[in-house]
Amino acid sequence: MRNFLLKCLNLDGGDEKNSTRRRSLLIDKELNREKRLNRRQVKILLLGAGESGKSTFLKQIRIIEGEVFTERALDDFAATIRQNILMGMKVLLDAREKLGIPWGDAQNQTKAIRIMSADPELTMQNASHFRGLLPAIEVLWRDEGLRVAFERRREFQLGDSVKYFLDQLARIGRVDFVPTNLDVLHARKATKGIIECLINIQGVPFQFVDVGGQRFQRQKWYQCFESVNCILFLAAASEYDQVLLEDRQTNRIIESCDIFSTFVNNTIFAQIAFMLFLNKTDLLEEKFRSCHISHFFLDFTGDPECFEDVQAFILGLFQARIHRMRQEKSGKAVYHHWTSVIDTLHTQRIFTNVKEEIRKEHIKELGLL
Repeated sequence: MRNFLLKCLNLDGGDEKNSTRRRSLLIDKELNREKRLNRRQVKILLLGAGESGKSTFLKQIRIIEGEVFTERALDDFAATIRQNILMGMKVLLDAREKLGIPWGDAQNQTKAIRIMSADPELTMQNASHFRGLLPAIEVLWRDEGLRVAFERRREFQLGDSVKYFLDQLARIGRVDFVPTNLDVLHARKATKGIIECLINIQGVPFQFVDVGGQRFQRQKWYQCFESVNCILFLAAASEYDQVLLEDRQTNRIIESCDIFSTFVNNTIFAQIAFMLFLNKTDLLEEKFRSCHISHFFLDFTGDPECFEDVQAFILGLFQARIHRMRQEKSGKAVYHHWTSVIDTLHTQRIFTNVKEEIRKEHIKELGLL
């Protein structure tokens, strides 16, 4: 960096020795300024399995901090929403057939054939084409057989936001449709590669790093570990009854626990603030009474219809993975929060606490006072 700046600076006047000295002083001043800025910057790494809510959390922070999405960004989100709707409907139609669920109205088979043959890329890019498919999608979503398939969604892979969008078809299908903040938060696009976002929060630069959570993406995580101040690990607490998309066998919460254990106990992160976000509590609360956790975890001994018992068990699965060595040698607690990052006010309250916890952990080295 220093040599690069020496080549770039071109100062006239004076003898060569004085000119070189002036250049050197300017470079030292610039490097010290950069060092102070980097020292103040808080780097937060978002980790977790696929569909745990990392990207949604990052979008939520941008909204909370007052970012207004550009027209182009909103067009991109609208295209993603169209794709989410079509692909979600295709998954439901395929599941209905494979599960042997009869149609509520047999005449809907013709509409299903049309939707199954629709081009996702064309639907994503062409709003007019999407609107041409909407009447069929609306009828299919009302079909009793498809609703039965939806109720059995734990038996196949269906995105959490599909129902939200299918219930909003009339609004989304309008020619003048512009996604709301809530639509943006529900829009699902798998993270590929590494996404970095710098947000100035109360005068402190926060650098958020979001990396894909699917198994094939995780080798990229190690590229992001330098100068990390805090790790936010997100796990979808509602997924106790679901299996991974990658192998169709591994329980999703067990997968999250395994990943969590790998990082929370790594000596590299012993002196780094580590926070566990048990996410999607809204979905957990919707399902725990009708889908007992005891059917999927035989060691559950509480009341499966008591929300506090279910929460305590899920939290215990993660806490049991924290090795005593970390607790004794690092002296740093692993904080946890029950979250629903789709909820703006709730996330705002949680992030206020997170900022305070980071401040306490790193008050001297980050210069937050």
